Amino acid sequence: MGRIKTTLIKRTGNKLYALHKDKFSKDFDHNKKAIPEVAEVYSKKLRNVLAGYLTRLVTKDTD
Repeated sequence: MGRIKTTLIKRTGNKLYALHKDKFSKDFDHNKKAIPEVAEVYSKKLRNVLAGYLTRLVTKDTD
């Protein structure tokens, strides 16, 4: 079983993906660098968790 994402991560990730779908890809490192361009994230951990969630969203959406 995987780790459960909080409501903050899901809500923010879905919102960012809906608004900036073209900025994100299946690559975690690319998403990690794209997040500060579209949102103001104050902590490294939050940025990394969001990047992982967005990577998963992109992978599910393209399959």
